[in-house]
Amino acid sequence: MVGKNITQKILEAHDVSGKKAEEYNPGDPIFVNVDECITQDATGTMAWLEFEAIDIPEVKVPLAVSYIDHNTLQTDFRNPDDHQFLRTIAAKKGAILSRPGNGILHQVNLENFASPGMIFLGSDSHTPTGGGVGSMAIGVGGLVIATTMAGEPFELKYPKVVKVNLVGELRKPWVSAMDVILELLRRLGVKGGLKRVFEYHGPGVKTLTVPERATITNMGAELGATTSLFGSDEVTLHFLQAQDRAGDYKELQADPDAEYDEVIEIDLSTLEPMVALPHSPGNVVKIRDLVEKKPVEELIKDLPENVHDHIREHVGRLYERDLRIDQSSVGSCTNASFLALATTASILEGQTVAPHVSMTISPGSKNVLAQIAEEGLLNNIINAGARVLEATCGPCIGMGQCPPTEAVSVRTFNRNFFGRSGEKSAGSYLLSAPSAALFAVRGKIVDPLAETEIKPKVFDEPEKFVTEKNMFIYPPEVSQRAGINVVKGPNIKDCPVNEPIPTQITGPVLLKTGNDITTDDIMMAGAKVLPLRSNIPAIAQFVFNPVDGTFVKRAEEMNPDHNRRVFFVIGGDNYGQGSSREHAAIAPMWLGLAGVVAKTIARIHRDNLIQWGMLPLEFAEPADYDKIDQGDDLEINGLGEMQAGTTALTLVNKTKFQEYTVNLTISGHEVEMLKAGGALPQIRKKIVDQ
Repeated sequence: MVGKNITQKILEAHDVSGKKAEEYNPGDPIFVNVDECITQDATGTMAWLEFEAIDIPEVKVPLAVSYIDHNTLQTDFRNPDDHQFLRTIAAKKGAILSRPGNGILHQVNLENFASPGMIFLGSDSHTPTGGGVGSMAIGVGGLVIATTMAGEPFELKYPKVVKVNLVGELRKPWVSAMDVILELLRRLGVKGGLKRVFEYHGPGVKTLTVPERATITNMGAELGATTSLFGSDEVTLHFLQAQDRAGDYKELQADPDAEYDEVIEIDLSTLEPMVALPHSPGNVVKIRDLVEKKPVEELIKDLPENVHDHIREHVGRLYERDLRIDQSSVGSCTNASFLALATTASILEGQTVAPHVSMTISPGSKNVLAQIAEEGLLNNIINAGARVLEATCGPCIGMGQCPPTEAVSVRTFNRNFFGRSGEKSAGSYLLSAPSAALFAVRGKIVDPLAETEIKPKVFDEPEKFVTEKNMFIYPPEVSQRAGINVVKGPNIKDCPVNEPIPTQITGPVLLKTGNDITTDDIMMAGAKVLPLRSNIPAIAQFVFNPVDGTFVKRAEEMNPDHNRRVFFVIGGDNYGQGSSREHAAIAPMWLGLAGVVAKTIARIHRDNLIQWGMLPLEFAEPADYDKIDQGDDLEINGLGEMQAGTTALTLVNKTKFQEYTVNLTISGHEVEMLKAGGALPQIRKKIVDQ
């Protein structure tokens, strides 16, 4: 019998059917039990409203943790009202609450709860951070979290498994784990991980600490991967011991004769500092290419055509200003561990941030901040003139620290989508913490490997991390929960519910988009919009705002009563990539979206559409995309004949008198979900029937 890889071992151990891994093929549905669900306030407020609407007394998963880390700015009542709601419903329903200031959910969960062999779900696309410690951690929409917390097994499509073989050793400190994942993005692009799990193996793995591994698995989300993970070994044990969690350790490795669908090799010793250009994490080049002012046409020759104009604009501007930067931000769930900030602090020691540069540091957790203070490193950051922000997501999701007009902002974050920083004319460049710190001091982009004056230190993991847990609020005993009142402020509205799907849908194409449309394009991020995540009618006023500022007005003119399923959206490849935010499905549903017809649809967004009762349709012939125009009237029939697998449906273009074949690929469970109008009415009916 052939051995098993790590993915097969974890899925087999959690499979509710008891089937063996070898009984599945890629794409087959598999239902698994879940060990933990995590949420954050931007997506989790709606997830908890959905769980409340299911109307059961308490969560049924072994562990549920509600984090507050996104919307922590209290500029008016809306964010603190959400926090109050999350605190009271967590106490009522039996979840742990991580208070504002405790840190970013992925970093804090890695420190406190993630362990080898777990399956946990998070209402955030960067949940795979947990793969750094050997967890199968998967980002999903909020309604998936709600139904899983209600006791439903989690359904996923059995993934292909990619083995990434790491050899050699990083040239630290200037070459970091961030450069490993940027190298993968350079090779594969933002669609290269679709329907895949990435497992990291090889002798180079032993040279990476758990936080470094977590940086890699975190940003694997930008590949479109289902998740990414490392095995569990003595490095994992050291991390868990340092977090006072040695009891959570177990060894987890692939069998020596395990098989993989694909194999990629990366020689760590050959990597050099990398950077992702605006406006995609997949626009990766070597920093040296920018320093040498490599012609823009050479930079873009291997990149998708839809990004060429952005790069011409922003890199052209960068060259004109002789590589000068305006902002440097270190942090986010990707690069805010103790090791990342310690290296940053050693670069800043005795230095001063350039006069024209604004530099910010966002620790990943309160304990990380305490650790760098105890180690005497915090003074280096403060004395250099960097601003220390809260231990939150902050500028990564556009919650403050907006760059200036037409600025160059270097960021250690995972996404640089158009407008995500809060300023559409600015360009965000993604890179490692050492590079961002060096550029802040030099005031411009330079080649870190050519640096001779600044001598940063290479840090090992401490033998003992700061492990304070006083910012968790644990739920009271079950007997004490009946008297708890769930508090909802005036901005919090009940979640809308879709209707059962009809056998026929007719409506116009209200919008036709290009390739790689992100969930940021559909439902923008930023301080203006994030406080509205618990108010769908209000946040729906921003749907597709970065793409077409007239979209909402046109939708409401044709559908003033907010009827369901009255228009379509046409998309290109990889429609809905990026964040897990289900608001990119719920808010369009509120306006009247019937479904999306695209060349391909990204996994989480596809799932969110189905969860909310809308159709994720893909062209059988991608060339048919070019035959449909915005404004065409479409009709789709045969929806009463949906079945498990791939159903070929006929899409009629009533304007052009044409017909196209579109595929609806769903499981039997998803068929019933669509027929009911989504997961919420489906599970409500199930509970009533029981």
